[in-house]
Amino acid sequence: MVFGDSLTHGYGLSAGEPFPDQLEVALRAREQKVTVINSGNSGDTTASGRARVEWALADRPDAVIVELGANDGLRGLDPAQTYENLDAIVKRFKAEGIPVLLAGMLAPRNLGPEYVEEFDSVFPRLAAKHDVPLYPFFLEGVALNPDLNQADGTHPNKEGVAVIVSKILPKVEELLAAARGTGARHGG
Repeated sequence: MVFGDSLTHGYGLSAGEPFPDQLEVALRAREQKVTVINSGNSGDTTASGRARVEWALADRPDAVIVELGANDGLRGLDPAQTYENLDAIVKRFKAEGIPVLLAGMLAPRNLGPEYVEEFDSVFPRLAAKHDVPLYPFFLEGVALNPDLNQADGTHPNKEGVAVIVSKILPKVEELLAAARGTGARHGG
């Protein structure tokens, strides 16, 4: 399962183009027998993601990529709240024995050095606290590249999503290995 916001949901993309769809295709091409559940909701902050964790658990995922925080940063929300919400989300998945990969986000640089430093530290601190793998920046290699983003300059286009998939794939394969190692009890 990819539990996230519009970057997961596939804002502005056609069927088969969102991150979970392209990730599933890439994993199957590597002999991984998986179904990737798109649990993205456009516009979600970490608070709204936290509010729908129980709903996501109903899908009984074996492993979860948590991709939230972009909207918190874009709105300049308090990084302490972002930390608290993501902490609760990761705790909840881990309480069910579900391995988690945390996909990090970076703050917009126009919010000032103090905000940037506090926000950017949220993801590494959580990964260390919960001993979960971290993919440091979900939009690595895509952010600010007009060729890899839609006209809004914020959401990746199909080619941008392909770049994200290729870069995060090794971490996802580690996550799947961890899920198999725990005897993931959620089926699927």
